[in-house]
Amino acid sequence: MKLSREIKTGIIVIGGILLFIMGFTYLKSSPIFDSSKTFYAVYDHVGGLQPGTQVTINGFSVGSVKSIGFNDSTGRLLVTFSVNNSFEFSENSKAELFDTGIIGGKGIQIIPVFDGAPVAQSGDTLVTSTRPGITELVQQKLTPLQLKVEGAVSNADSLLMSFNDVLDENTKQSLRESIQGLNGMVKDFKESANTLNTLLSDNKNQLDSSITNISQITSNFAKISDSLANAGLTQTVRNLEGTLSKMDSLLAKIKDGEGSLGKLMTDEELYKNLAEASRELDLLLQDFRLNPKRYVNVSVFGKKQKEYTLPENDPAEKPKEQ
Repeated sequence: MKLSREIKTGIIVIGGILLFIMGFTYLKSSPIFDSSKTFYAVYDHVGGLQPGTQVTINGFSVGSVKSIGFNDSTGRLLVTFSVNNSFEFSENSKAELFDTGIIGGKGIQIIPVFDGAPVAQSGDTLVTSTRPGITELVQQKLTPLQLKVEGAVSNADSLLMSFNDVLDENTKQSLRESIQGLNGMVKDFKESANTLNTLLSDNKNQLDSSITNISQITSNFAKISDSLANAGLTQTVRNLEGTLSKMDSLLAKIKDGEGSLGKLMTDEELYKNLAEASRELDLLLQDFRLNPKRYVNVSVFGKKQKEYTLPENDPAEKPKEQ
């Protein structure tokens, strides 16, 4: 059976159309016989998202972006994407827009939620979120730092202007003179340091000898300390402490009037009696010296001794109380 030229031409045209459709579909990353679900997501800014970009769940590709267009007059963008039927998730799941690499590129990942809500169906509009990329995060961190640097530079500029206003010619001249004086002081200090080094170098032997003598003195002092410790100095100190303690106790008893000495110090009547006895003994001795015949009567030849006559103003007599 021979085919006519028209039939051959029709077959070629239909084949070409099919090949064109298959190639276009391949370029759009969507199969011809697609049984996946279609979902929608609305974003304020898609950051360069392109149709055909893969849609992933936990890093696994489950679909692709079909189209991107304006949702309304506000400029918000409606993204249409497909997800195959091999994985089901809640209608409360999120469609997150994220950076696919450091140098750019955007992708969509489904953050599945399993909260018991109804399963997402084809044609649903999912909740959206945008995860900032590295560039945006760096910009967010650098913006406050940039503001601080700009403020610091501005303050430094104002400070320098104020400083220039303060530094008039007289002040500048004074600063120059002060710096010159400081240089001279540093020079003098350097010369003093050199002199000190020379002095130490010239007297090194004497310094070594002095240090040796100090070491010997320290050693001798340590030996003396050991000798004192071995000589029973500790026991002597303890005995002295015991003696002082007993002395304190004795003085306390005397103060409280205990014992003869305590009574003598605290009993006023006893003191008066002792004073009176001392006075009478003194008078007795004085009378004995002045009038020995009153107390001693010696007769050598049997001569009768004259009777003793009491003199007037006898000091042994107590003065009569007025």
